[in-house]
Amino acid sequence: MSLCADCFKGVRHEGTPEGTTQTIGGIESYVAIPEGDYPKDKVVLYLADAFGLKLENNLLLIDDFARNGYKVVAPDVFDGEPAPVNAFEPGVTFDFGAWISRHPPSRANTIVRSVIDALKAEGVTKFAATGYCYGGRLAFDLAFTGDVQVVAVSHPSILKTPDDLQKYFEVAKAPLLINSCEVDQQFPIESQKVADEILGDGKFAPGYQRTYWPGCVHGFAVRGDLSKPEVKAGKEGAFKATVEWFQKYL
Repeated sequence: MSLCADCFKGVRHEGTPEGTTQTIGGIESYVAIPEGDYPKDKVVLYLADAFGLKLENNLLLIDDFARNGYKVVAPDVFDGEPAPVNAFEPGVTFDFGAWISRHPPSRANTIVRSVIDALKAEGVTKFAATGYCYGGRLAFDLAFTGDVQVVAVSHPSILKTPDDLQKYFEVAKAPLLINSCEVDQQFPIESQKVADEILGDGKFAPGYQRTYWPGCVHGFAVRGDLSKPEVKAGKEGAFKATVEWFQKYL
Protein backbone atom coordinates (compact mmCIF):
# COMPACT_ATOMS: atom_id res chain seq x y z
CA MET A 1 0.00 0.00 0.00
CA SER A 2 1.59 3.26 -1.07
CA LEU A 3 0.92 6.79 -2.23
CA CYS A 4 2.80 8.73 -4.89
CA ALA A 5 4.85 11.92 -4.77
CA ASP A 6 2.00 13.89 -6.36
CA CYS A 7 -0.16 12.96 -3.37
CA PHE A 8 1.96 15.41 -1.37
CA LYS A 9 2.33 18.25 -3.86
CA GLY A 10 0.12 21.17 -4.75
CA VAL A 11 -0.72 24.83 -4.38
CA ARG A 12 -2.50 26.41 -1.44
CA HIS A 13 -5.66 28.25 -2.39
CA GLU A 14 -6.82 31.54 -0.94
CA GLY A 15 -9.90 32.14 1.15
CA THR A 16 -11.23 32.07 4.70
CA PRO A 17 -12.97 28.90 5.92
CA GLU A 18 -16.47 29.54 7.21
CA GLY A 19 -17.40 26.22 8.81
CA THR A 20 -17.00 25.08 12.39
CA THR A 21 -15.14 22.31 14.17
CA GLN A 22 -17.44 19.91 16.00
CA THR A 23 -17.08 16.59 17.77
CA ILE A 24 -19.36 14.00 16.17
CA GLY A 25 -19.36 10.45 17.48
CA GLY A 26 -16.20 11.28 19.39
CA ILE A 27 -14.43 12.39 16.20
CA GLU A 28 -13.28 15.94 15.51
CA SER A 29 -14.94 17.05 12.29
CA TYR A 30 -15.19 20.16 10.16
CA VAL A 31 -18.83 20.98 9.45
CA ALA A 32 -20.31 23.40 6.93
CA ILE A 33 -24.03 24.14 6.84
CA PRO A 34 -25.95 25.92 4.06
CA GLU A 35 -27.65 29.21 4.66
CA GLY A 36 -31.42 28.92 4.86
CA ASP A 37 -33.35 25.68 4.69
CA TYR A 38 -31.72 22.42 3.62
CA PRO A 39 -32.61 18.70 3.85
CA LYS A 40 -31.81 17.62 7.40
CA ASP A 41 -31.91 13.93 6.49
CA LYS A 42 -28.97 14.15 4.04
CA VAL A 43 -25.26 14.68 4.62
CA VAL A 44 -22.26 14.84 2.32
CA LEU A 45 -19.21 13.18 3.85
CA TYR A 46 -16.06 14.91 2.67
CA LEU A 47 -13.17 12.45 2.76
CA ALA A 48 -9.98 14.44 2.45
CA ASP A 49 -6.60 13.82 0.93
CA ALA A 50 -3.53 13.21 3.08
CA PHE A 51 -3.43 16.82 4.31
CA GLY A 52 -6.80 16.44 5.99
CA LEU A 53 -8.35 19.31 7.88
CA LYS A 54 -5.05 21.18 8.23
CA LEU A 55 -5.10 22.21 4.58
CA GLU A 56 -7.40 25.15 3.98
CA ASN A 57 -8.00 24.02 0.39
CA ASN A 58 -10.05 21.17 1.82
CA LEU A 59 -12.01 23.45 4.12
CA LEU A 60 -12.77 25.87 1.28
CA LEU A 61 -14.10 23.03 -0.87
CA ILE A 62 -16.28 21.84 1.98
CA ASP A 63 -17.71 25.34 2.31
CA ASP A 64 -18.38 25.41 -1.45
CA PHE A 65 -20.39 22.18 -1.26
CA ALA A 66 -22.43 23.67 1.59
CA ARG A 67 -23.18 26.70 -0.57
CA ASN A 68 -24.82 24.30 -2.97
CA GLY A 69 -27.36 23.19 -0.40
CA TYR A 70 -25.79 20.33 1.50
CA LYS A 71 -24.71 19.87 5.08
CA VAL A 72 -21.13 18.66 4.79
CA VAL A 73 -19.18 16.78 7.44
CA ALA A 74 -15.45 16.10 7.13
CA PRO A 75 -14.14 13.74 9.81
CA ASP A 76 -10.52 13.89 10.88
CA VAL A 77 -9.55 10.48 9.57
CA PHE A 78 -5.91 10.83 10.61
CA ASP A 79 -6.25 10.96 14.40
CA GLY A 80 -4.89 14.49 14.50
CA GLU A 81 -1.83 13.65 12.39
CA PRO A 82 -2.45 14.54 8.74
CA ALA A 83 0.50 14.94 6.41
CA PRO A 84 2.24 18.23 7.21
CA VAL A 85 1.18 21.14 5.05
CA ASN A 86 4.81 22.19 4.68
CA ALA A 87 5.36 19.04 2.63
CA PHE A 88 4.63 21.48 -0.21
CA GLU A 89 7.86 23.34 0.45
CA PRO A 90 11.14 22.59 -1.38
CA GLY A 91 13.67 20.69 0.67
CA VAL A 92 11.18 19.28 3.17
CA THR A 93 11.59 15.56 3.69
CA PHE A 94 8.52 13.58 4.64
CA ASP A 95 8.36 9.80 4.95
CA PHE A 96 4.89 9.21 3.56
CA GLY A 97 5.43 5.44 3.66
CA ALA A 98 5.83 5.52 7.43
CA TRP A 99 2.96 7.98 7.72
CA ILE A 100 0.46 5.84 5.85
CA SER A 101 1.48 2.78 7.85
CA ARG A 102 0.21 4.68 10.90
CA HIS A 103 -2.99 5.69 9.13
CA PRO A 104 -4.26 2.75 7.10
CA PRO A 105 -7.66 2.98 5.40
CA SER A 106 -9.01 0.35 7.80
CA ARG A 107 -8.55 2.77 10.71
CA ALA A 108 -9.95 5.69 8.72
CA ASN A 109 -13.04 3.69 7.79
CA THR A 110 -13.68 2.92 11.44
CA ILE A 111 -13.48 6.65 12.19
CA VAL A 112 -15.93 7.55 9.42
CA ARG A 113 -18.41 4.91 10.51
CA SER A 114 -18.40 6.34 14.04
CA VAL A 115 -19.44 9.66 12.53
CA ILE A 116 -22.08 8.02 10.34
CA ASP A 117 -23.60 6.24 13.34
CA ALA A 118 -23.77 9.50 15.30
CA LEU A 119 -25.39 11.33 12.38
CA LYS A 120 -27.93 8.54 11.95
CA ALA A 121 -28.88 9.01 15.59
CA GLU A 122 -29.61 12.64 14.71
CA GLY A 123 -31.98 11.61 11.92
CA VAL A 124 -29.72 11.49 8.86
CA THR A 125 -30.83 8.69 6.55
CA LYS A 126 -28.88 9.27 3.33
CA PHE A 127 -25.17 9.86 2.83
CA ALA A 128 -23.06 10.90 -0.11
CA ALA A 129 -19.29 10.58 -0.07
CA THR A 130 -16.87 12.75 -1.98
CA GLY A 131 -13.32 11.49 -1.70
CA TYR A 132 -10.04 13.00 -2.83
CA CYS A 133 -6.86 10.94 -3.24
CA TYR A 134 -6.70 8.91 0.01
CA GLY A 135 -10.35 9.76 0.60
CA GLY A 136 -11.28 8.09 -2.68
CA ARG A 137 -10.19 4.76 -1.22
CA LEU A 138 -12.45 5.36 1.78
CA ALA A 139 -15.42 6.26 -0.44
CA PHE A 140 -15.08 2.96 -2.29
CA ASP A 141 -14.94 1.03 0.98
CA LEU A 142 -18.04 2.78 2.30
CA ALA A 143 -19.89 1.93 -0.91
CA PHE A 144 -18.85 -1.71 -0.59
CA THR A 145 -20.47 -1.91 2.85
CA GLY A 146 -23.56 0.11 1.89
CA ASP A 147 -22.79 2.92 4.32
CA VAL A 148 -23.16 5.59 1.62
CA GLN A 149 -25.74 5.90 -1.13
CA VAL A 150 -23.89 8.16 -3.59
CA VAL A 151 -20.15 8.38 -4.38
CA ALA A 152 -17.98 10.89 -6.21
CA VAL A 153 -14.20 10.53 -6.18
CA SER A 154 -11.46 12.68 -7.65
CA HIS A 155 -8.03 11.21 -8.48
CA PRO A 156 -8.56 8.26 -6.09
CA SER A 157 -5.55 6.57 -4.48
CA ILE A 158 -4.76 3.10 -3.17
CA LEU A 159 -7.26 1.36 -5.46
CA LYS A 160 -6.42 -2.01 -6.95
CA THR A 161 -7.20 -2.34 -10.65
CA PRO A 162 -9.22 -4.24 -11.74
CA ASP A 163 -10.12 -5.79 -8.37
CA ASP A 164 -11.74 -2.79 -6.67
CA LEU A 165 -13.55 -1.74 -9.84
CA GLN A 166 -14.93 -5.23 -10.35
CA LYS A 167 -15.95 -5.39 -6.68
CA TYR A 168 -17.72 -2.05 -7.04
CA PHE A 169 -19.65 -3.46 -9.99
CA GLU A 170 -20.59 -6.60 -8.10
CA VAL A 171 -21.45 -5.35 -4.60
CA ALA A 172 -21.96 -1.57 -4.54
CA LYS A 173 -25.30 0.11 -5.12
CA ALA A 174 -24.14 3.73 -4.94
CA PRO A 175 -23.98 5.65 -8.25
CA LEU A 176 -20.31 6.38 -8.95
CA LEU A 177 -18.64 9.46 -10.43
CA ILE A 178 -14.88 9.43 -11.05
CA ASN A 179 -13.11 12.70 -11.84
CA SER A 180 -9.88 11.65 -13.56
CA CYS A 181 -6.95 13.40 -15.19
CA GLU A 182 -4.14 13.06 -17.66
CA VAL A 183 -1.19 12.36 -15.35
CA ASP A 184 -1.97 10.21 -12.33
CA GLN A 185 0.26 7.46 -10.98
CA GLN A 186 -2.47 6.35 -8.60
CA PHE A 187 -5.28 6.14 -11.16
CA PRO A 188 -3.55 6.20 -14.56
CA ILE A 189 -5.08 6.17 -18.02
CA GLU A 190 -4.98 2.37 -18.08
CA SER A 191 -7.04 2.15 -14.88
CA GLN A 192 -9.45 4.75 -16.20
CA LYS A 193 -10.06 2.61 -19.28
CA VAL A 194 -10.63 -0.46 -17.12
CA ALA A 195 -13.17 1.46 -15.05
CA ASP A 196 -15.07 2.36 -18.21
CA GLU A 197 -14.92 -1.23 -19.46
CA ILE A 198 -16.33 -2.63 -16.22
CA LEU A 199 -18.81 0.09 -15.26
CA GLY A 200 -19.51 2.14 -18.38
CA ASP A 201 -22.03 1.95 -21.22
CA GLY A 202 -24.86 1.30 -18.80
CA LYS A 203 -23.32 -1.85 -17.34
CA PHE A 204 -23.45 -0.49 -13.77
CA ALA A 205 -27.19 -0.04 -13.30
CA PRO A 206 -27.14 2.44 -10.37
CA GLY A 207 -25.20 4.94 -12.52
CA TYR A 208 -21.61 5.61 -13.59
CA GLN A 209 -19.80 8.59 -15.07
CA ARG A 210 -16.15 9.50 -15.53
CA THR A 211 -14.87 12.96 -16.32
CA TYR A 212 -11.41 13.44 -17.77
CA TRP A 213 -9.35 16.60 -17.46
CA PRO A 214 -6.37 17.01 -19.82
CA GLY A 215 -3.39 19.00 -18.64
CA CYS A 216 -4.09 18.04 -15.02
CA VAL A 217 -2.12 15.87 -12.61
CA HIS A 218 -3.05 13.89 -9.52
CA GLY A 219 -4.36 16.28 -6.86
CA PHE A 220 -5.80 18.78 -9.35
CA ALA A 221 -9.30 18.83 -7.85
CA VAL A 222 -8.14 20.10 -4.47
CA ARG A 223 -4.51 21.26 -4.80
CA GLY A 224 -4.17 22.32 -8.43
CA ASP A 225 -2.31 25.44 -9.57
CA LEU A 226 -5.22 27.69 -10.55
CA SER A 227 -2.94 30.04 -12.46
CA LYS A 228 -2.88 27.37 -15.18
CA PRO A 229 -6.06 27.52 -17.32
CA GLU A 230 -6.32 23.77 -17.84
CA VAL A 231 -5.91 23.06 -14.14
CA LYS A 232 -8.44 25.73 -13.19
CA ALA A 233 -10.89 24.22 -15.67
CA GLY A 234 -10.28 20.76 -14.22
CA LYS A 235 -10.66 21.82 -10.62
CA GLU A 236 -13.85 23.78 -11.27
CA GLY A 237 -15.18 21.15 -13.67
CA ALA A 238 -14.69 18.31 -11.20
CA PHE A 239 -16.48 20.30 -8.51
CA LYS A 240 -19.37 21.11 -10.84
CA ALA A 241 -19.66 17.48 -11.94
CA THR A 242 -19.72 16.35 -8.30
CA VAL A 243 -22.44 18.83 -7.34
CA GLU A 244 -24.53 17.78 -10.33
CA TRP A 245 -24.02 14.12 -9.39
CA PHE A 246 -25.33 14.77 -5.90
CA GLN A 247 -28.23 16.78 -7.25
CA LYS A 248 -29.18 13.83 -9.41
CA TYR A 249 -28.79 11.01 -6.90
CA LEU A 250 -28.72 12.32 -3.31
